[in-house]
Amino acid sequence: MVSKTVVVVNEQGMHMRPAGILAKAVKAHEGCEVTLNANGKSVKAKAPMQIMSACIKKGNEVEIVADGADEQAVLDEIVAMFEEGFGE
Repeated sequence: MVSKTVVVVNEQGMHMRPAGILAKAVKAHEGCEVTLNANGKSVKAKAPMQIMSACIKKGNEVEIVADGADEQAVLDEIVAMFEEGFGE
């Protein structure tokens, strides 16, 4: 298991578009479970609605936890997505 904490840079936070992009990327790595810890909540990153239920806003810290096959590569990919603001 590996983890890293990032800060959300998106103006609108984790709304439907970035949540959908994140969920799609996580689903592509079936052997790895990804969890987001933010605002006192822990959610699975495979479902956009679960991601949005954590109410992650701009400036919030999010701990990304990856566990399973290629966990470091998956973590690095997701961290990059957060740092790039999901292309917004």
